[in-house]
Amino acid sequence: MWIADNWKDYEVLDTSSGEKLERWGDYILVRPDPQVIWKTPHDHKAWKQKNGHYHRSAKGGGEWEFFSLPDEWAIHYTLPFQKAVTDSDPLTFHLKPFSFKHTGLFPEQAVNWDWFSGLIHNANRPVKVLNLFAYTGGATVSAAAAGAAVTHVDASKGMVGWAKENAAASGLADAPIRWLVDDCMKFVEREIRRGNKYDGIIMDPPSYGRGPKGEIWKIEDNIWDFVGLTAQLLSDDALFFLINSYTTGLQPAVLSYMMNSTLTKKFGGHVEAEEIGLPVTESGLVLPCGASGRWQRK
Repeated sequence: MWIADNWKDYEVLDTSSGEKLERWGDYILVRPDPQVIWKTPHDHKAWKQKNGHYHRSAKGGGEWEFFSLPDEWAIHYTLPFQKAVTDSDPLTFHLKPFSFKHTGLFPEQAVNWDWFSGLIHNANRPVKVLNLFAYTGGATVSAAAAGAAVTHVDASKGMVGWAKENAAASGLADAPIRWLVDDCMKFVEREIRRGNKYDGIIMDPPSYGRGPKGEIWKIEDNIWDFVGLTAQLLSDDALFFLINSYTTGLQPAVLSYMMNSTLTKKFGGHVEAEEIGLPVTESGLVLPCGASGRWQRK
C-alpha cells in the first residue's frame, strides 16, 4: 500500500462507526467514510472538539453541522523535492465544506503528488503534463511546482476557478498552466486530431457522471476505451501515466492488467498498482482510500 504520510497540516485522528475524525490545519471535521465498518471506542478527545460534522442521511446525501468553522481556510503541503529548494513555496490549498461531505481536497493523493513531482523535477528537460478530471488542482499545482507545463481539464467551471485560486496561493499564478473547462473525452479526441503530445498524463475519473449533453459515464464501462484513447497522447519520451480509482470494483490488479495491456505493450516501461491510504493516529493502522495505477517509462 502507498501511504500519504508526509502531511503536517492534515491528519486522520481516528475512525469508527462509518466516520473518520480529521484535522485540517487548525480545524477538526467528522465525515462519513464507507470503508470504516468497525465500531471502535471514540477514545480520541477530538471527537468532542469537532468544528464541523457531516451527517449522512438515510435517504441519500446529507448535511453539514458547523461548530465555529470559517467559511474558508487554507492548509499547506511541501513536496519532497521542495524541502531541498530554499526558495520554493509550499503548496497551498483553499478548503471549504460543500455538498456531499467534500472539502475540495483528497489528501491521500499526496502520495501520488510526491511520486510524479519527483519524476518531473529530475527529468532535467521540459515536461508537458495533462491532468484530466482535474478537480481543484492538487495534481496540477504539484506538477507545476516541479517545473511542468500543465494542461488542466475539468467539466466544472467552479472547480477550475477553485484550482486557479490554489495555484495562485501556491505562488504559481504565472506558471505555464492552461485552464480548460471542457468534457475530458471530447478534449482528448480533439488533442489527438491536433497531434498534441504529453510527457505525463494524470486522470482521476469519477465513478459515475454525465457529460454536457447528458452522456453517461460509468467507470467500469468506459475506462478501458478511454485509457486506450488517451494513451495516443503520450510522447515518444513520456515519463508517466497515473490513474486513480475510488471505485471498489477497480482493484489494483484490475488497474495493473489494464495499464499493462494498453501502455506497457506499446511503450515499454513498467506498471505498479497499489491501494493508497492514510495513517490513523489513534490506532496506528492505515485507512484505505482507493487505488492507483502508475506506468513509468524507466
